[in-house]
Amino acid sequence: MTKGGRGFIGGLEMLAPLGVEEERALYPIIQEGRRATAAIAKNEEYDPHERRLLLRARQEGQEAESLLLRATFGLVRARVLERGYRFYNEDLEAAGVEGLINALRRFDPAKGNRFATYANYWIVKLVNQTVQQQAGLSDAEMRLILKLQRFERAHPHLRVTKREVAAELEVSQLRAHEIMALSRELQSRRFHSVELEDVADPRLRHDTTDAPAWVIDELRRLTGDDFDAFWQFTFKTMSMEEIARLHGISRQAMTKRIDRSRRAVRESPEAARLQRWFDQQ
Repeated sequence: MTKGGRGFIGGLEMLAPLGVEEERALYPIIQEGRRATAAIAKNEEYDPHERRLLLRARQEGQEAESLLLRATFGLVRARVLERGYRFYNEDLEAAGVEGLINALRRFDPAKGNRFATYANYWIVKLVNQTVQQQAGLSDAEMRLILKLQRFERAHPHLRVTKREVAAELEVSQLRAHEIMALSRELQSRRFHSVELEDVADPRLRHDTTDAPAWVIDELRRLTGDDFDAFWQFTFKTMSMEEIARLHGISRQAMTKRIDRSRRAVRESPEAARLQRWFDQQ
């Protein structure tokens, strides 16, 4: 039943998702394994044959749970990318896996739900909590950002206005503007490899001389006069505030310029090739 691997998370191989029937075939094995684990934990006297059966059932149950877990790792990737971050953000990856394990521990196959459906709640909950902590958002700000993102996903072809967002979130237009800006900041992190823009980390510093000529040429063509700001922000050689001060403009204005550059990069014919290079850094 094991399917081909698709990478690793926390040292465990990520497997292709299971079909409905494949997943449901694991449930009775998991349930029997849990019953065997509970029986063994009682430390009662069992004859050798019965003990061997219990140990085998426990082992098979653990293997079935491991298979179910690894086949659902793709959901962790999906939820992390949905938040607008690169997948190999260790904190978000760890949070998603923790949510997945919490779900597995609480999952009751007898209730008839698919594990992936149940696990999604726990993965999203812990990933969102970690995003909130990384970005320094309050509970109220995070709730409004998530509500805004749901509204935007429900209207993918609509360029929502500040007034529409204010009505949807039931806040003032000023507050709606603030939440829209915070949401854009979160989403802007998709195309770079760091978590927080304001925390210096010398291990992440890159010089343009380290990059292939085609990368520099293409990025200069796409970003124009904002190439240096784009590069500094992407590899966190400077914070957003420092970049803005260097250019003599506000942080908000600098954010808009970098956002414009990032859109140009994402929409370019070389986007996939550039993304592969960024992912290797």
